[in-house]
Amino acid sequence: MSKWITRTPNDRWKARLAIPGRGTRNRTFDRKIDAQKWLRNEQANLDRAEWTDPRLARMSFSEWSTEWLETRRHLKPKTLAGYESLLRVHLLPQFGEMPLSGIDPYMIEAWVIELTDSGLSSSRIRQAHQLLSMILKASVRARRLTMNPAVGTPLPRATRRPPKFLTAEQVDDLVGAVPERYAALIFVLAYGGIRWAEAVGLKLGRVNLLRRRIEVVETLSEVNGKLYAVPPKTWESRTIAIPPFVADALGAHVGRFTDGGPDSLVFTTDSGTPLRSSNFRRNVWLPAITEIDQDGLRPHDLRHTCASLLIAADAHPRHIKEHLGHSSIRVTMDVYGHLYEDSRDEIAERLETNRRTGTVH
Repeated sequence: MSKWITRTPNDRWKARLAIPGRGTRNRTFDRKIDAQKWLRNEQANLDRAEWTDPRLARMSFSEWSTEWLETRRHLKPKTLAGYESLLRVHLLPQFGEMPLSGIDPYMIEAWVIELTDSGLSSSRIRQAHQLLSMILKASVRARRLTMNPAVGTPLPRATRRPPKFLTAEQVDDLVGAVPERYAALIFVLAYGGIRWAEAVGLKLGRVNLLRRRIEVVETLSEVNGKLYAVPPKTWESRTIAIPPFVADALGAHVGRFTDGGPDSLVFTTDSGTPLRSSNFRRNVWLPAITEIDQDGLRPHDLRHTCASLLIAADAHPRHIKEHLGHSSIRVTMDVYGHLYEDSRDEIAERLETNRRTGTVH
């Protein structure tokens, strides 16, 4: 890097900063001391790795978000589609034509308030803000901005739909309300705890009926009407154990409704095509939950049901975490920790009994 100050013909002072690979920056000042101060500040920013080229910061948010999105092609199709939707609907209309340097924290706060007033859900607002922050954070790494203006934005409190849990008897009722072709699917969702995309992507070669094991190694994700085979949500495969009666139901299903090799799907439609969430919900799920008086129940609630059944069976939180494929045990406890409160009195009674009998387990 080189720097120098020269006097202009009109008695002003021109400061120049040449940085290898980044070109030359020029600023003109009325006083020489101001030019010197500017050069010192630029040098300090370089030393702290905080120097940015203002020419790069003039790039529009739309241009930069397009470049950034190109670097995200390794993500799952559903994730990419979600990003593209948020950009198109919420981010680009507000920030698209603005230069990166023109986006400030207060502008972002006003945008969040506007989204809130429009009636957009808190979860969607938080998703939109998270994407904005990710894109701006990348601009800091690329030396277009010195700081991320999205950091520290007050956001509406996240609201989570209370999980709904079925009892074992209610699961049996649901199994009885769906066509026989989908009875084993309900059992696998409720006792295997696998996600919908994991269930519809399950292949015959991943089922071991003798050992009562199911390997979850890929999902069948639907994005814009197309199906993609992708890894599980946490990118980690897992093996789950199923109860004998679920293995029996699954064995009966395989013998009756599957016809193919290890790569064939376990659960399909009557015509043998992959299950799609919208069609299954309309044709199978909604009539069934109406019949058993469980309006509002979602297929994902069977995953919650699995957790509650495991807790009722005294399963350790770590086992539940591994069974459900959570990224961490903290996620498990955040969602299902309150269910352990039901066993507090029982645990207290056990402590009383152990103390009285001198038993230590």
